[in-house]
Amino acid sequence: MPGLLSIEHAGDVAVVTLRRPEKRNALSIDLRVELTDAFSHLSENERVGCVILTGAGTAFCSGMDTDEFGGSLERRRRLVETSTSAFEAVGNCKRPVLAAVNGPALAGGFALALLCDLRVAHDSATFGYPELPRGIPPSYAAARAVLPATVAQELCLTGRLVRAREAQRMGIVREVVAGDVLARTTDLARRIARMPRQAILETKRRTLLERRHLWGFLFEEEYEVFRRALLGNSDGETNGEAA
Repeated sequence: MPGLLSIEHAGDVAVVTLRRPEKRNALSIDLRVELTDAFSHLSENERVGCVILTGAGTAFCSGMDTDEFGGSLERRRRLVETSTSAFEAVGNCKRPVLAAVNGPALAGGFALALLCDLRVAHDSATFGYPELPRGIPPSYAAARAVLPATVAQELCLTGRLVRAREAQRMGIVREVVAGDVLARTTDLARRIARMPRQAILETKRRTLLERRHLWGFLFEEEYEVFRRALLGNSDGETNGEAA
């Protein structure tokens, strides 16, 4: 693999770092493959008590790498498959997942952070769906699974970006720090990992059950919309050029 992602273990805490700082950690096909593999393995690793997801450089994740959109039918199918698998791997991880949001978490990067169980943000972080003005529907499912309807609706209907302190007031993040956000998130992860493991895993199991029961249909609908946008009809003819 090209090494677009790293996994470091500090005791029973695993730190997953997106490593495309020159692209603000945009999710390329290869990075989505690595993200899927990483979280699929960590989910089943009995030595892991908690997982942290963060980004290298000054951004958490700027979303999908739109430079890779388009191309052949085979390539577009790969885009759909890797996108679905990566977000599902993070969202369905059996271990608690904390996001150390070290900078902007935008578009798909915002959705990725929302799929984590808790978010700690640096005070320079921003959140939102800037893809909306370009005609790309944002992930209402990810927002609604975490946020009150009025908040999720506002963010998804306006494309407005919010800074870290406002994000905390809105319930997007648990805590905002001015210093080392990864260190603070690691402290929280260690606290969780020290708790009785089976009790934590059972709690996580129920949070996943709740999300599937309440919001699973929304996630499935969004995956289908994304698939149709890139692949069009089943015969491979697109409904238009992907954004």
